[in-house]
Amino acid sequence: MIHKEGYPWVLYPLVFSAGSAILKKKKIALLGLAISSLNAYFFRNPKREPIFNPELIISPADGKVVVCQIEENLEWYPEPLWRIGIFMRMWDVHINRSPITGKILKMSYLQGEKNPVFKDSAFQKNEKQIYLIEREDNMPFWVIQIAGIVARRIKSFVLPGDDLVAGDPIGIIKFSSRVELFFPVKGAEIYVKEGHKVFAGETVLGRLPLKKNP
Repeated sequence: MIHKEGYPWVLYPLVFSAGSAILKKKKIALLGLAISSLNAYFFRNPKREPIFNPELIISPADGKVVVCQIEENLEWYPEPLWRIGIFMRMWDVHINRSPITGKILKMSYLQGEKNPVFKDSAFQKNEKQIYLIEREDNMPFWVIQIAGIVARRIKSFVLPGDDLVAGDPIGIIKFSSRVELFFPVKGAEIYVKEGHKVFAGETVLGRLPLKKNP
């Protein structure tokens, strides 16, 4: 299945290829067909089976874990946070998904540079879309889409106030990019480390027990 965001990228080269074939320009027609096929592969939207456990933290992206560490002194949260960074290669599925079941409290878009996303500096300097998602026990999770040197656009599928189930699509970054996930350290168990391959909506990154009501 191809995501609707990919339709123009697939159809325009295909139409170009068909026109070239009619004009008997075989090599150009084959080139258009090849581009259409590659774009169809890039914008594929495979079905992912949801995991119905409110305490599990599910990967928001396909790719390779490049950062798995505790961050402190962040301006937007007074306590230490786990940070898990996932590098999405060109051939990975680029649809990003909610890591938890909860509600989107806030979304922020920040303009920035187009540095290579495998460099850690990309988190600070590059164009990004930030989602603050709150679990039913008011536990906050931040998902950050970061555009890279090849990525041309971040597209969101959701709005503040939307309710999400873990694994629901929240957006796409068109071409090579990176996704960062932040959540509180206290009580969290982490099941991945740097170098692990993960899949959006399926790979369990960790567990954070639900906070008990007083």
